Amino acid sequence: MYCADRKLFTLVSILIGISIILTYSLSVYTTLLFGVNEFHFAIRQAIFGLLSISIMWGLSLMNPDIWLNRVGFTLFFGSLILMIAMPFLPETIVSAVGGAKRWIKLFGFSLAPVEFFKVGFVYFLAWSFSRKLGHHDGMGLGKEFQRFIPYALVFIGAMFIIAFLQKDLGQVVVLGLTLLFMLIFAGSSFRFFLSILSAIFTSIIVFILIEEHRIIRIKSWWALAQNSVLEIFPDSIAEKLRVPTEIEPYQIGHSLNAIHNGGLLGTGLGNGTFKLGFLSEVHTDFILAGLAEEFGFIGVFFIVFIFMWMLQRIFKVANRSQEMTIYLFSIGIGLILAFSFMVNAYGISGITPIKGISVPFLSYGGSAMLGAAFGIGMILMASKKAKMD
Repeated sequence: MYCADRKLFTLVSILIGISIILTYSLSVYTTLLFGVNEFHFAIRQAIFGLLSISIMWGLSLMNPDIWLNRVGFTLFFGSLILMIAMPFLPETIVSAVGGAKRWIKLFGFSLAPVEFFKVGFVYFLAWSFSRKLGHHDGMGLGKEFQRFIPYALVFIGAMFIIAFLQKDLGQVVVLGLTLLFMLIFAGSSFRFFLSILSAIFTSIIVFILIEEHRIIRIKSWWALAQNSVLEIFPDSIAEKLRVPTEIEPYQIGHSLNAIHNGGLLGTGLGNGTFKLGFLSEVHTDFILAGLAEEFGFIGVFFIVFIFMWMLQRIFKVANRSQEMTIYLFSIGIGLILAFSFMVNAYGISGITPIKGISVPFLSYGGSAMLGAAFGIGMILMASKKAKMD
């Protein structure tokens, strides 16, 4: 058995280190707003960062033949049970925001089980796909749907818990895209891929239409994007698609201004201005905008480079693995990280509506970092069965 992939471990550790620095710089207004010490958020992020690095290191030392299944299924079933139970737990144990109970209180911190469920869900799919699915071999679309039904039921159940009970449609989008592409790598036909894509797209539209706050968010995004999009349409059509300008895309507008203000080289660490109350808690979902202002295009390019290199190492583990479960799991984790980054980046730049998805290993927040650390740690564990250079 070979050594774990040291380059992957190092790349993720670099992102975590950058996250701690950015959290300190970008949370300056938030610390004043909440009346806490200037190092409050940076210290908390450092604690979760060190814990995440320890988790990755510890998992990398384990025997994948023994522990990969145990860790994967524990994350899947443990977090699933917690998410089902959360609506019925008292508020002394869970935190509710906007009527949705997403976080469990633990030792002064709040953890979101959905972040761990994502990793467990990907492992469950990888384990099951490797046993139940294979190349479609020309089978009809009906038979492909028939063998997909059990997974569809599991996903619909998870979608109901996350989208309805926890009101977190962004996570459903990421999980749905990951499931969709994992099906392709597991051997499904492209025709089946398009069919499932259509079903997921339709479901997302339905979920948007049944919640007023999601409709308002879409209108807010469209208020910003409509001028550049509608100019290609005839005036008669454009006027029907136009929404009132009083629906002001406050966050997206300031996010774009922060990116523009950063220019090529940025204003310098600590010198950003849009973090001073213009962007609410910029160290969380809008951390890329804060990064762009203080470090400019060069800083964003560096982060994208490190992130892409990390994904390359993950997919390399998949490519060199001899086991279908490890192959699909590595691809699944890489896809989740990639889709999360894209959804966030597109949102803060106004290309798509903001979905509240954090940047993996960069945004402030312990749950997302710890959940992703488990995913990387399991890949590091599995990488010992592949010869990594």
